[in-house]
Amino acid sequence: MPAIATVIPSPDQGVWYLGPVPLRAYALCILLGIVVAVWWTQKRLEARGGQPGQVLDVAMWAVPLGIIGGRLYHVISSYQPYFGPGGNPLDAFKIWEGGLGIWGAVALGAVGVWIGCRRYGVDFRAFADSVAPPLLIAQAIGRFGNWFNNELYGGPTDAPWGLQIYAWNHALGQAARDASGNLIVLGTFHPTFLYEAIWCVLAAVVLLVIERKTRQPKGALMAWYLMLYTLGRGVIENVRSDDANHVLGLRLNVWTSIAVYALGAVILWRLHREDRAAATPGSPEAAIRSTTDTTDTTDATDATDAPPAGRPTSS
Repeated sequence: MPAIATVIPSPDQGVWYLGPVPLRAYALCILLGIVVAVWWTQKRLEARGGQPGQVLDVAMWAVPLGIIGGRLYHVISSYQPYFGPGGNPLDAFKIWEGGLGIWGAVALGAVGVWIGCRRYGVDFRAFADSVAPPLLIAQAIGRFGNWFNNELYGGPTDAPWGLQIYAWNHALGQAARDASGNLIVLGTFHPTFLYEAIWCVLAAVVLLVIERKTRQPKGALMAWYLMLYTLGRGVIENVRSDDANHVLGLRLNVWTSIAVYALGAVILWRLHREDRAAATPGSPEAAIRSTTDTTDTTDATDATDAPPAGRPTSS
């Protein structure tokens, strides 16, 4: 009877070459996550009245800014390898070696979404609701890039789901070997990349349940995303064993999770307050909603005379 594996194996290679062109698993995982998120967000936005191609148009702004923001957050929050003693500032540009901070990606990515929505006439709040569950799935897929890089694991464990980690040669994109050519195994650790991937999938399911079973104001689903993701991230962050800067005894990303959770709670409270006020006859919010509804009806009536949606019109 074959032996049953008691650990999760890690890949011993994270880059392959197509001629002189390197194919890096970390980048491929991120790209796959982006493709899935764009495809699913488009489906969800069309269900909210969006037009074909609008998500791809907005993504042309959101994705590059999100990647830049993610890298900036990582470099700023973990500056020692780049600007500390013995650090190399040029390594800050080696994004293929790993190192994207989700909060920088979300922050600058949101700026890109706002720019894209204004440019192509897309409702920003409707887009935010549409992208919230797909964004979590994209994050779950992207976490497997950390698996290929043998990084972001937790403390040692003898649990059957423990993750075997190799010493890693970042320059070659593969596991290091000893003088005899054998792979160097560091040990078995908590697979925090997998914990977060699973949490992201569960949070996406919860968002879908909230969306289908409860009445939420426009934009609220993104607020729920901020709260749900940080709820899990704050816990998982304390399991990770990689180097991190600490503030008052807590990892920096734990404080960031607390702050973003609070932001999501405030946004959700304000959206519900506005929604309740809009439902009150005679309130300013009700007047605004009435005007918006009239405008939406007029726009729908005149849609056949308008330029194709999803592309900028000339002025």
